[in-house]
Amino acid sequence: MKSLESLQVKIFADGADKNGMLEMYAKPLIKGLTTNPTLMKSAGIKDYKAFCKDILAAIKDKPLSFEVFSDDFEVMARQALEIASWGDNVYVKIPVTNTRGESSGRVIKTLVAEHVKVNVTALLTLGQIRSVVDFLDPKIPSYVSVFAGRIADTGIDPLPIMAAAVELLKLIPAAELIWASSRELLNIMQADSVGCQIITVSHDILRKLKLIGYPLENYSLDTVKLFYHDACAAGYRIDS
Repeated sequence: MKSLESLQVKIFADGADKNGMLEMYAKPLIKGLTTNPTLMKSAGIKDYKAFCKDILAAIKDKPLSFEVFSDDFEVMARQALEIASWGDNVYVKIPVTNTRGESSGRVIKTLVAEHVKVNVTALLTLGQIRSVVDFLDPKIPSYVSVFAGRIADTGIDPLPIMAAAVELLKLIPAAELIWASSRELLNIMQADSVGCQIITVSHDILRKLKLIGYPLENYSLDTVKLFYHDACAAGYRIDS
């Protein structure tokens, strides 16, 4: 197993809790941060713009991705231009389609022409990846977020799809592939092995990084001790 220091894939922290974001930002291993409206809603964020600007006031030297939330393409483009204006380190997340399944390609092409750094998000198929490649500029930095974790949720192995995505994006040198919606630390190793440039990882999973390389015998003993101490603390008995 590779050490964390030898990995080529960049780890981005995915979350919307300010304290958690600042905690992850302070770690040299974390190379960028992402969030989305669902995470922000779960974190109790009420004022979208105020929250984003507050985070950007503290994080200026690592890439940050914020997502548009309109379902109308014209409004989506306006939101994206506004979000992009908040900082040079901002990438604007654009969903691959709207809620009617209509391609966001026209919006992506318009924004790229304006030199907006886009993060095209919620892709799950090679067909979607191929279509997005057509709208990106080989010289404008961009991210393509393929939700490998959600692919795996359906019982499909995401590794062949992610490996194929790596090859497709070679046509766009400035674009970087994100292994999104990771589910476990193993995904970091998998993303690195297929050549993904970035993986987004939730704060909860990132707090387990100390387990990488931990001897399995020790982890087994830790587990036995946990079960024993919890049974004792609960006062469980079988004998009468």
